[in-house]
Amino acid sequence: MYAVVDVETTGLRPSWHDRVVEIAIVHVDDAGTIEAEWCTLVNPQRDLGPQHIHGITAAEARRAPRFEQVAGVVADRLRGRMPVAHHWAFDRKFLAAEYDRLGVRPSVQHAPGLCTMRLAGQFLPGAGRGLADCCRTAAIPLIAAHSALHDARAAAQLLAHFLSVTGRPPPWAHGWTSTANDWPTLATTEVTPVTRRAAGDLEGHFLARLVDRLPRTHQPDADAYLDVLDRALLDRHISVAEADALVAVAGDLGLGRAEVRGLHKDYLQALAAVAAADGTVTADEQHDLSTVAALLGLCDDDASRALRTARHATALLDHGTTGPADRFRLRPGDVVVFTGEMAEPREAWEARAISAGLEIGPGVTKRTRLLVAADPDTMSGKAQKAARYGIPIVHPAAFRQMLPDQPATPPRSSPPGRR
Repeated sequence: MYAVVDVETTGLRPSWHDRVVEIAIVHVDDAGTIEAEWCTLVNPQRDLGPQHIHGITAAEARRAPRFEQVAGVVADRLRGRMPVAHHWAFDRKFLAAEYDRLGVRPSVQHAPGLCTMRLAGQFLPGAGRGLADCCRTAAIPLIAAHSALHDARAAAQLLAHFLSVTGRPPPWAHGWTSTANDWPTLATTEVTPVTRRAAGDLEGHFLARLVDRLPRTHQPDADAYLDVLDRALLDRHISVAEADALVAVAGDLGLGRAEVRGLHKDYLQALAAVAAADGTVTADEQHDLSTVAALLGLCDDDASRALRTARHATALLDHGTTGPADRFRLRPGDVVVFTGEMAEPREAWEARAISAGLEIGPGVTKRTRLLVAADPDTMSGKAQKAARYGIPIVHPAAFRQMLPDQPATPPRSSPPGRR
């Protein structure tokens, strides 16, 4: 019996603190038939590395179990079976490193696993090393490369193909016993696996997570909620972490869904008042109002209504309702920090910042004005420190819009090396 394994990781070397971010295990019987599948995303408690390759977002990973929470399940599913992977040496070293962090040294560090990449050289002459090329040569469908479950399924089908060629028993079964893969018994916790969202399967609006309450008899002190909302809307994107924070603050204040919706309408009205203050509402300002309305669970009609009553919004602001009148602006000399692998090289973003008179910080400190993250939900150390200091975290596209309009004086120091 076999256990076909695939892991997606934050990088290529566990010795550089790279971690497993997704793991799949497919059970295959001696005839090559798939018996069972198991897969989960794993919270690596750090940035996710090349997200453009594995396609996992921080929003998905931050709600996944940590490896120590699934270590017992993984061991149970591997125990007594011959481990198989496409490039087994890679998967083995990452599994060994994850267990090593837990103070466990399972037999996987020395286990003679089966590598479908190496077997392809014998049974698929002319095929390349990659899983996709091997599957193409063997006429095996590979639906979504760099997804642990799809890759493990494809490797399992490659194994079945090899078994059909070799006959039974296969040559690699000689001398192998189930005790060769004897994993330690670890405590197993009740953890629900977290899988990737299907394309288009978006999480419901965070307002749905608030409990409806009876109408209040007084206006709640909502400054704390609106302050978090200001930060969340800084880059016109509400990340999962920001949505969680908004729900938590609303809960602490005893705000229900209807009350929060009212605050959102007030916020939109205040934004409309700012847009209309100069007597002209541009197309960009109208688009911005629609964007904010959608993020707040409102609709275009709400944005239009807010514009129609914009002349009354000034009165709302004068009576103390917190609004976005003072938008976030970067100034020459402000310190910005970058984190994550962005579509453009990091050097290009740093050059933009320097030409605008900003300083590049090597790490987040209390002097940092802004953290620019490839994924605003990142769990990198920089993001964790920024959250503690209350420093905004924005996407590079939003950062581009926040740059000062005119080139300023050169920054006080040259940019230090990257992390």
